[in-house]
Amino acid sequence: MNAYELITTRRSTRRFQNRSVPEELLEQIIEAGRYAPSGGNSQTTHFFVITDPAVLNTLAETAQKVFAAMELKEGMYRSLASSIFQSKNGSYRFHYNAPVLIVLANQKDYGNNIADCACALENMMIMANALDLGSCWINQLKWLNEDPAVLELFRGFGLEENERIYGALALGYADSENGLPDRTPLPRKGNTVTRIG
Repeated sequence: MNAYELITTRRSTRRFQNRSVPEELLEQIIEAGRYAPSGGNSQTTHFFVITDPAVLNTLAETAQKVFAAMELKEGMYRSLASSIFQSKNGSYRFHYNAPVLIVLANQKDYGNNIADCACALENMMIMANALDLGSCWINQLKWLNEDPAVLELFRGFGLEENERIYGALALGYADSENGLPDRTPLPRKGNTVTRIG
């Protein structure tokens, strides 16, 4: 596929096979993220690549406990409300049981922290599509980036005092008949374009 096809056929995968991603493919995806643009070429994004099932389970349990303790409020962002609701029911696995979770952090007082992480996430999702792997952008840890339990867990992994989590990527082989992600382009109903000149 060419670059345009890789972009327009990238879809989020939310069901993954219990199958490891080969190291050479994982390395290509990480490098695609590391080569993303950053404000002033600062290159301050910190990539946490989690493949240990026990760590993934601990992280999922921690997130579920934190979300379950939150209160649902009127007008709350839909995805956040869904995370809280599912956690209260005990059925929540925010990373969709993917075999790989790549968590991105950056300096909390840096003005481009979210933008730099977003660029890296997009690069990794496009690269995953090129390699026939499914991926899904995960926001839940960003909502918990000041939670003491989440901070303590990631500090144990090397999160610096001045860093916070701004996004994550679930990654693996799609749980589909052929093991490939769904690549049917979704129609564009939003994202208004205004041409001037």
